[in-house]
Amino acid sequence: SKREIKMRKLDSTKVRPLKSEQLLRIEDHDFALRPGFGGSPIPVGIDVQVESIDSISEVDMDFTMTLYLRHYWKDERLSFHSNKNKSMTFDGRLIKKIWVPDVFFVHSKRSFIHDTTVENVMLRVYPDGNVLFSLRITVSAMCFMDFSRFPLDTQNCSLELESYAYNEDDLMLYWKHGNKSLSTDEHISLSQFFIEEFSASSGLAFYSSTGWYNRLFINFALRRHIFFFVLQSYFPAMLMVMLSWVSFWIDRRAVPARVSLGITTVLTMSTIMTGVSASMPQVSYIKAVDVYLWISFLFVFLSVIEYAAVNYLTTIEERKQLKKRGKASGMYSIDAVQAMAFDGCFHDTDVDMDLTGFSDRCEENDARAGAASVSNVDTPRIKRKRSLKGNVGRIILQNNHVIDTYSRIIFPSVYIVFNFFYWGLYI
Repeated sequence: SKREIKMRKLDSTKVRPLKSEQLLRIEDHDFALRPGFGGSPIPVGIDVQVESIDSISEVDMDFTMTLYLRHYWKDERLSFHSNKNKSMTFDGRLIKKIWVPDVFFVHSKRSFIHDTTVENVMLRVYPDGNVLFSLRITVSAMCFMDFSRFPLDTQNCSLELESYAYNEDDLMLYWKHGNKSLSTDEHISLSQFFIEEFSASSGLAFYSSTGWYNRLFINFALRRHIFFFVLQSYFPAMLMVMLSWVSFWIDRRAVPARVSLGITTVLTMSTIMTGVSASMPQVSYIKAVDVYLWISFLFVFLSVIEYAAVNYLTTIEERKQLKKRGKASGMYSIDAVQAMAFDGCFHDTDVDMDLTGFSDRCEENDARAGAASVSNVDTPRIKRKRSLKGNVGRIILQNNHVIDTYSRIIFPSVYIVFNFFYWGLYI
């Protein structure tokens, strides 16, 4: 009636459909149902263009990727008449009024559609009902990483796509152009990884309560750059091990020098190991870098133990020599180096010393040296320097313990063999 028509015009809550919606006859269909409901499953083609891989996190075991996700399907309910056979392009406002595939990312942690300056969504409808639906998405997904060969490892990650509600009886996901459905930007690069390959594959996923679903995979392999870890971990560890070998050439009586060198190298190795572990997940298995650092730490630790053995055996040997050379008067004949260690004075030859009066003897030597200097100052000093210079090599050789001699050969040889097998096994 005329009254009802007038009431409809006065009702401001009613929104008139847009011209495009009238052309697509959206109001005439129920888009809550999929196309071809009750019949064969609707095929939905997918293609992906990877824009960037933003980050790879070993601690969280995930990766972040930005990509263009495009869907292709046919919905005859959206067909329209066009004299020029041209498609119509819409933004995200029409998406909420029609049926679109409910594709989601399996094992994703976070994802969002970019909305600057407007929501990055595009819908293109062709006269025959074919539809192109495109999104620009950033997604963070899990990557099950194996660090047993870290940092000489290669990680295989995948981004998986699947329909959430429609199983294989209602929707069939497939790659639109086969292996060519996955494309990447030529300028994709990562700081720690080299991207070896990108590939597309498909499969099925089963859920006990809902059935079988089509699943698409975006696979990519990442090989880690080793040079950073060589500079930050391996090379410093090698230097610390070689530095610990310097103690084998230091006089075995120089206790402060050899002990401080050993403790310094041990603490430095501990710092290197702590720094590497801090940037890694707390996994329960041994990594390749752990093997190298722990073996290097063992070499440094053994160099400290080596000097402890040398010092102990030297002390026992000297006690035995003093007992053998002991005299009834309490005088002992010891060599020049041992005498200098006892009384702090330099001796050119073997001397007999009273173990109970080292300070008096040292004072007597000083007095004699002072008296000689009164008569002739330069001559004794020149002789003393020449005698010391000529005896330095002999003193070092005499003061070298047999353990130090073997350690100079065994430690470097075993460490070289270890490096040979290590790099041959993991590279």
